[in-house]
Amino acid sequence: MKRWITFISTLLLATNLVFAGEAAPLAGDEAVEKRMVAISEELRCLVCQNESLAASQADLANDLRREIRKMIAEGKTDQEILDFMVARYGDFVRYRPPVKPTTWVLWGGPFVLLVGGLGALVFFLRRRNRVVAAPVLSEEQRRRAAALLDQSET
Repeated sequence: MKRWITFISTLLLATNLVFAGEAAPLAGDEAVEKRMVAISEELRCLVCQNESLAASQADLANDLRREIRKMIAEGKTDQEILDFMVARYGDFVRYRPPVKPTTWVLWGGPFVLLVGGLGALVFFLRRRNRVVAAPVLSEEQRRRAAALLDQSET
């Protein structure tokens, strides 16, 4: 039985190799494909949010790339295509969103956090230096400490 299963599996694999062809290009024009890739690298996949539209294999990414090819074929400029995508999905779809009031936190937030972190660090270090420099023993405290040390040695 194992031999038959192995034989049939090998036969199916061999027929697949025989009928396998070279992958057909997705676009008839190579320049259109390059332009589509350049545009889709600027856009974020809405399903796989850490991947560009060019790298994503999600169905929605395939649909959006097809839409970009269609708009390129219609003669739209790159900026028109990007504007269409932003109008449809918002600034989130762009990897480099424009600087405007709704994205100020996005662009300025890291710098505000950095300045706040440095300020907190300076405050903490100054406070710690004050606490470390403060303990000065009085003469009475020194005598008591010396007495305690003498007791512990004996």
